[in-house]
Amino acid sequence: MTATPSSLQRLHLIAVGGSIMHNLALALHQRGAQVTGSDDEIFEPAKSRLATAGLLPVTEGWFPEKITQDLDAVIVGMHARPDNPELLRAQELGLRVYSFPEFIYEASRNKQRVVIGGSHGKTSITSLILHVLRYHQRQFDYAVGAQLEGFELMVQLTDDAPIIIIEGDEYLSSPIDRRPKFHLYQHHIGVISGISWDHINVFPTEEIYREQFKIFAEMTPKAGTLIYDQDDEQVQLVTVPSNPDVTYIGYGPHEHVIREGKTFLITKKDDEVPVKVFGEHNLRNISAAKEVCKQLGIKGKDFYEALGSFKGAARRLELVREGEDSVVYKDFAHAPSKLKATATAFKKQYPKRKLVACLELHTFSSLNPAFLPQYAHTFDTPDVAVVYFNPHVLEHKRLPPLPPEAVQQAFQRPDLHVFTDSRQLAEFLHAQNWQNANLLMMTSGTFDGLDLTQLATEVTK
Repeated sequence: MTATPSSLQRLHLIAVGGSIMHNLALALHQRGAQVTGSDDEIFEPAKSRLATAGLLPVTEGWFPEKITQDLDAVIVGMHARPDNPELLRAQELGLRVYSFPEFIYEASRNKQRVVIGGSHGKTSITSLILHVLRYHQRQFDYAVGAQLEGFELMVQLTDDAPIIIIEGDEYLSSPIDRRPKFHLYQHHIGVISGISWDHINVFPTEEIYREQFKIFAEMTPKAGTLIYDQDDEQVQLVTVPSNPDVTYIGYGPHEHVIREGKTFLITKKDDEVPVKVFGEHNLRNISAAKEVCKQLGIKGKDFYEALGSFKGAARRLELVREGEDSVVYKDFAHAPSKLKATATAFKKQYPKRKLVACLELHTFSSLNPAFLPQYAHTFDTPDVAVVYFNPHVLEHKRLPPLPPEAVQQAFQRPDLHVFTDSRQLAEFLHAQNWQNANLLMMTSGTFDGLDLTQLATEVTK
């Protein structure tokens, strides 16, 4: 059965509160489908968005009685467990059960599928492509993991769009499907932006992790295209041009110049194009997006025209506040490679200013004692380096206690400041001399509710 958005009218989403799952629920609801869902915890902004659409479950929890033969299909999110009562009931009734990537594939069978993979950069590359396509009024569907400026939802599925742009996460598809998500989309155009070991809880070695990208590369079909970072050593191991029927396109950082804290791209015609994003990693992201857009029929001059108004993806090196001699940015960076790239980019952009950088260890990998040594010397660039983590998160993830000394040792920076209390962290940051100094806050969490707006106001006075 092919799951076009219009053919399945009664759908139930298990773990509907997830970041991408609630967006899928809203997208399907907008299409006129009858959508229900369940979850044991639903946080903002998903809670308010589902409530506004009339899709918020009346009671949090799992209710097998919601699963009936009347449903056309059930979609299960990664947050659910294999023994989820609703999932077991759906299996018992023989209902069609999709993971998120399975459903996206079925809904886009008749479209050209562009899948952006990589340990880092995939959200930014996807965002760039969507921005350019929208600027030039092209028809397209999409599924992306971050909220983008000008886009109400993170998922769009229509019957008419000829292409779909998908952020290809390498994490597992569902609690009953242990395949990486990006293996299920069956791309026509694939991108690998970089490979840096992550998700230690499901890929216990670097080799196993890298193998997932090799499988993705080898899935590129006849007449397909694989676009990859030609300077990344790990990527080079998996993107060997071995299939004569596949077009392989390598890319590097876009040629550019930095003047007074501003970055300008240099085009083949020696024109200078000012951009609002910066750093070598973002210059690589721009090159990747440009290659994809070229495959989709967007000419170079049209790409640069659209790029001028691109502000970046939410939480990806996002400007919080700017003063006369200081700026405050927040970034989603948490993996070692992202941490190093972002801090280095910041220092190159503002070489004459002191850099205070603060990282929150929040993910399973970043808090795992077996993975922590991967952070060695990745935080050497900032003038003042700070690491924060909440011991309660360790308990929640069932990880052993983490002594601050162990963190300092793993980073191999003796002057590293380590905090486990967000109030003490805030006091430390407020006490810094912010004259001719920048602040960079990096996390996939929230620093336990730290008021970044207030802090940014203090910094940029």
